[in-house]
Amino acid sequence: MKYKLYLFVVFGLLNFVVTAQNTRINNYNTIGWYNYFGTFKLDDKFGIHTEYQLRRDNTILDKQQGLLRLGINYQLTPKTQFRLGYAWIETYPYGEIPINGFGKEFTEHRAFQMVTLTDKLLILDFSHRFMLEQRWVGRYSNINFLSEDQFPFLNRFRYMFRLQVPLKGKSIINKTPYFAIYDEILIGFGKNVNENIFDQNRVGILLGYRFDNTVRVEAGYINQILQLGREVDGRNVFQNNNGLIINANFSFDLSKNNTVD
Repeated sequence: MKYKLYLFVVFGLLNFVVTAQNTRINNYNTIGWYNYFGTFKLDDKFGIHTEYQLRRDNTILDKQQGLLRLGINYQLTPKTQFRLGYAWIETYPYGEIPINGFGKEFTEHRAFQMVTLTDKLLILDFSHRFMLEQRWVGRYSNINFLSEDQFPFLNRFRYMFRLQVPLKGKSIINKTPYFAIYDEILIGFGKNVNENIFDQNRVGILLGYRFDNTVRVEAGYINQILQLGREVDGRNVFQNNNGLIINANFSFDLSKNNTVD
């Protein structure tokens, strides 16, 4: 009797998964994300974060998104960092099913709060990043409008786990190649969230090289699964975006310039 119950549950779950797959629309795109990250250390506690991400469809040929992010860092402990900031995002009508229902580009403004926890186990460096975003996403109430006339408010929670390991030696120091992998999940919440409570999941696999204390570069593969906030013909729409990611990371210590001879 127990075996029959187990089989019933297993077949029920399989049927649910198959039905969900059949009732949603899957859209596939080839993307390229080219990112700059710059940190300016002011003293032992405070710093400035700058960031620009150029996101493209068809690897590099077409626009996907542009993202500018600015923030203030506060280093609570060597392993705990807080960041407050603002982000400006421009999203373009890419792929077979654009994110905007009218097939238009739209602007988004965000405020965000973030905490990053880092640690080390043997030769492994790992981090947990938690982020809250308050989003004002541009929307058109009429297809004939040339610019957004509405900016509904949305909330989103993000969690990213990242693991990296040196490819020589026991730690990632100057002139060290390394391997990194990360996964980030994005969850929408609040009264204005539509279909996409599950908003996105991103997985990255990277090879990196730390040149010195100032410059570090990474390149590799990224997978982005994104659910649209609207249905098409009564069906949920999921983008499955795969492609290239390149990160250029810069860290400048301005506190050294504040010393007096």
